[in-house]
Amino acid sequence: MSNELRNSVSQSAFKLASFAACVGVILSAVFALSEARIAEQQLNAQRQAMNIIFPANLHDNDFINDTFKLDLTTNDFNQLDLLGLRENSTAYIARSNDQISGVIFPAIARDGYNGDINILLGISSSGSVTGVRVISHRETPGLGDLIDLRLSNWILSFNNRSLRNPEPAAWTVVKNGGEFDQFTGATITPRAVTAATAKALQFFELNKTVLLSL
Repeated sequence: MSNELRNSVSQSAFKLASFAACVGVILSAVFALSEARIAEQQLNAQRQAMNIIFPANLHDNDFINDTFKLDLTTNDFNQLDLLGLRENSTAYIARSNDQISGVIFPAIARDGYNGDINILLGISSSGSVTGVRVISHRETPGLGDLIDLRLSNWILSFNNRSLRNPEPAAWTVVKNGGEFDQFTGATITPRAVTAATAKALQFFELNKTVLLSL
């Protein structure tokens, strides 16, 4: 191979390697920016959801930056299993004028018709529900999925309820002698979410002193 051809090949290889490196840098930068935007959007969506669960007139802090751990490996809380969690999770504190006005918990109904139902709920310092939202589920479309606020207002029936409103025995669906409606053709799903909400209220009541001093 002549020197001229060898130099031409070397130059082409160098240019190709340089181009590939530049493309790699650009793609990495685009990926990093996209990842950051996605993370920011997820945080904003989470923040908006919690601001609905725990209304603005009841808090003046940013939930995202005011958290505590529900750690399954410690004994910080009594009967943490009431929340149905199987791994360490993050919970959120609501504050108003630097005073704790309530908390937002993740919880899981393990007895849904098609599996776990993940919920997020707010409980005020007085022990009443400020809001409940279903985060994810696999319930039957047109039946059990009515737990989703986008499809029905059923989930709003928990607002302002507590362990004394109604009494514990009434924290189930009407079919089972309770106070909460079931769906036509679907009793298991609303019963599971109602029970999970009641258990979360029980957890709050058992740990109220600790939770309100975080």
